[in-house]
Amino acid sequence: MKIVIQRVSEASVTVDQEIVAKIQKGLLVLVGIEDADTQEDIDWLAGKIIKMRIFGDENDVMNCSVQDIDGEIIVVSQFTLHASTKKGNRPSYIKASKPDFSIPMYENFIKSLEKEFNKKVQTGIFGADMKVRLLNDGPVTIVMDSKNKE
Repeated sequence: MKIVIQRVSEASVTVDQEIVAKIQKGLLVLVGIEDADTQEDIDWLAGKIIKMRIFGDENDVMNCSVQDIDGEIIVVSQFTLHASTKKGNRPSYIKASKPDFSIPMYENFIKSLEKEFNKKVQTGIFGADMKVRLLNDGPVTIVMDSKNKE
């Protein structure tokens, strides 16, 4: 799994001109799933996301997690994270999983995050044409790949 974590002051997801998810201070997490992904990948990423210390403490040092600040999370599926740009100028998405595999994995990822977080996680709508708005705070953007554990 590949993810992009963005620390946000606010974020929202709109589908068909209707806001389906909206948060204030917290994390916007973009998730790309491939066929090689397992529950182990999900569990590792969920634990890392919840415990990642990227929010400022009383001295404005990044020492606090999203849990520590009582923040919120939005998760958005994004198959384009698995784009291959090796050949030509049109990205290939052959590494991205098809919906029959990726939807259950995406749903398990959300459940695992909620279990670690002890709080509801908001989401976009899988496969929909989503408009994602965010105010990146910092900016702080972190890319992780569960296969490389980085």
